[in-house]
Amino acid sequence: MTYRPPFIDPAAITIDPPHPATIEVETLLEQCDLELGKRRGPGGQHRAAVASGVHLLHRPTGIEAQATERRSPAVNQSRAVRRLRLRLAVKVRTIPVRSNFAPSELWQRRRQGTRIAVNPDHADYPALLAEALDLVVVRRWDLAGAAGLLGVTMSQLSRLIRQHPAAFAKVNEGRVSVGLSRLRS
Repeated sequence: MTYRPPFIDPAAITIDPPHPATIEVETLLEQCDLELGKRRGPGGQHRAAVASGVHLLHRPTGIEAQATERRSPAVNQSRAVRRLRLRLAVKVRTIPVRSNFAPSELWQRRRQGTRIAVNPDHADYPALLAEALDLVVVRRWDLAGAAGLLGVTMSQLSRLIRQHPAAFAKVNEGRVSVGLSRLRS
């Protein structure tokens, strides 16, 4: 059998592990530029009184996220971090080790038999999505092969990805680019 190098998505930002969506929030924030600012637009008399909006820039990748909908900077920072982790999960790839691949401890902890149990609003969701997408991309957008390596069914993996519309669109775009059919929504 001949060696086939792992597939690398040309549209993704490829970095060395660990994936930034999987690291602790404090460590992620150390890699970011944080900017507080006032919001623009309609919204009442107190809207522009305090700089409560949060803008994050992940320096290693250049990916940004912001939150301005609340009057509390702490709440906005929490929301901006979540949005950043989801964007990183979709747009950034790390290449998993192909020999002796094993799912992460988080993945194994969240897996129940051949099911992956996580609500898309849970803090673990971006990390699980990033791990799944890394493997799906390396397998040339083959969900069945990636699901087998992760120890879940293809429908469970598809459901995990489908829960985030940007990830679902990215997978369908990748599948079409290599001649595979789109996943049904």
